[in-house]
Amino acid sequence: MASSSTNSPCAACKFLRRKCQPECVFAPYFPPDQPQKFANVHKVFGASNVTKLLNELHPSQREDAVNSLAYEADMRLRDPVYGCVGVISLLQHQLRQLQIDLSCAKSELSKYQSSLGILAAT
Repeated sequence: MASSSTNSPCAACKFLRRKCQPECVFAPYFPPDQPQKFANVHKVFGASNVTKLLNELHPSQREDAVNSLAYEADMRLRDPVYGCVGVISLLQHQLRQLQIDLSCAKSELSKYQSSLGILAAT
C-alpha cells in the first residue's frame, strides 16, 4: 500500500531511495512526514530485518510492532548501552525509593497518632 493521497513515497522508501510500490510493507507505518522515525529504526535494526519481521506478523500486529521498534530505536540511540532497559531500571529504582519513603512516613504518622491518643486519654 503506497503512501496516501499525495503519492509521495513513504519515509522508508524515500530513505532507501526506491520507488514506493502499492504493496510496500512500510508505507502504512512510516508516513512521508515522519522520516526520522524510519531513519532511527533502520539505524538500529536495519531495513531488511524490519521487513522480515513485518512480513512474519499478522497485519493486525504490525502497527504495535512498528511503534515498539520506533520506541526501542529512539531509546537505544539516546542510551547506546542500556536503551529502554535503562529507563525501566531507573523507574523501578524510583518506585522502590518511593515505597520506602511511604513506609517511613506511615511509621512516623502512626507514632504521632499514638502520641495523640495518649494525650487525649489524659
